[in-house]
Amino acid sequence: MELESALLKHYLLRLFALVFSLSFCLITSANAQEDLSAHWSGLWIVEGTLFSIAVAVENEEFRVQEVESLGFEWSTDNGKVDGNVVTVEFEYAGTTGTIQAELVDPNTAVAFAATCLPDFMVTCLLAKDRQAIFRKVTENAED
Repeated sequence: MELESALLKHYLLRLFALVFSLSFCLITSANAQEDLSAHWSGLWIVEGTLFSIAVAVENEEFRVQEVESLGFEWSTDNGKVDGNVVTVEFEYAGTTGTIQAELVDPNTAVAFAATCLPDFMVTCLLAKDRQAIFRKVTENAED
């Protein structure tokens, strides 16, 4: 039972790392929100972990670069920025999908797996209904 618990914890940590390597977002509310899109670029870390990424935005194209992956091997395509919300396609451990993230303030983003296939894979099962909180460490990835 202890081994199963440790394995589950390990998979959850990997999932949260994936969700923001891959990801940021809360569901956009119906109310108008302040446009925070100018705050995407910088160095981001997943709250409570060492997992970090560098984000750069040019011409509404969202680029993610690995800084500290904790040993996870993943890849993303350039994402699309729509104001406070970004979407990024990912590949990880035999799964593919879309991470959606939203800036909730200039230094905080929330991400979740909007899609994950095949849905029977452990990674997708663990990602379902989960989110990761990212905190901005620096404004520029070079800092």
